Amino acid sequence: MLTRIAEGVFVHESEFIHSNTTVVVGTDGVLLVDPGITRDDLTDLAVDLAAAGMRVVAGFSTHPDWDHVLWDARFGDVPRYATAEAAAAIRQLLSRPDRESQLADALPPEHADDIPLDLFGLLTPLPDGADRIPWDGPVVRILPHRAHAQGHAALLVDERHVLVAGDMLSDILIPFLDLEATDPLGDYLAALTLFDSLLTDDAGRSDFSVVPGHGTVGRGVAEFRARIALDRVYVESVSAGGDLHDPRLGPSAPLDWLAGVHEWQTAQLREKRLSTPS
Repeated sequence: MLTRIAEGVFVHESEFIHSNTTVVVGTDGVLLVDPGITRDDLTDLAVDLAAAGMRVVAGFSTHPDWDHVLWDARFGDVPRYATAEAAAAIRQLLSRPDRESQLADALPPEHADDIPLDLFGLLTPLPDGADRIPWDGPVVRILPHRAHAQGHAALLVDERHVLVAGDMLSDILIPFLDLEATDPLGDYLAALTLFDSLLTDDAGRSDFSVVPGHGTVGRGVAEFRARIALDRVYVESVSAGGDLHDPRLGPSAPLDWLAGVHEWQTAQLREKRLSTPS
C-alpha cells in the first residue's frame, strides 16, 4: 500500500525489517527510491503504482547495500541513479568471479529465495559533485556523506519538506557503522551534523517528514531532531565506551537480535583501535 506522507510523496513499506520505498511524483512520472525487498513486495509496489497511474521515470539507490539496489522489470528500463562511489562499489561486486557466493552470504537465509537478483545493482552513476536528481519534478537534493556505507547519500525533497535518510535515523535500528572506513564514528557524527544543519525552522513544525530505510516515518521537526539526538548519543557513547541506554536495544526493543549486532560492532571498533598506530 502506498501511504501519502506529503504532497506528491508516498511510502511503501515491506515486512522485511520495515523497509521503506519512497515514491516522489514528478511532471511525467515518479522517482522510485530504494525499492524492495521480496518478489511479493515488488509486485505489490508495481500493482499500486499502476493502479495510481504512476509511471516510473527514474530510480535512486541511497547506498550499495543489497537491499537498496533491487529492481523489477515492471518499473521499466529507466536510469537508476546512485552516487559515483556507490555505483562503483556495486560494479566491483558484480565483476567478482565469486559474486554469487558473496551475495548469498549477504542475503538473509529465510528470505534468500524470495529476493529477485536478475536486475540487481544496475546503477547509473551520477557525476561527481552532482547535487540534485536530474529529472522533471520537484527539486530533490543529493546529500552525500560517509556514514554507514560507501557512497551513501540522503535525498531532500525541498518543496515537500521530506528527507529520505537511507539507513540512518531509524526508530528501530541502531546506527550501523561502516567499519571498513578509516573513521566510522567520526563519519557518522559528521552526517548527523549535516542533517541537523537542514533545520532552521520552528521545532513545532508539523510538515516535515523523515523516511528511514527501515522503521516508521518520523513526522515534524521535533521528531527529526529527536532521531538525530538518539543516533548521536549512541555513537558518542560507543566512542567513549560508556554506559548506553538506547530504546532500540534491550528486552523491550522491537528487534531482539540488535543487541548482538551492537556487541559485535563495539568489539570490531575495539579491534580497529588496537590495530591502528597511535
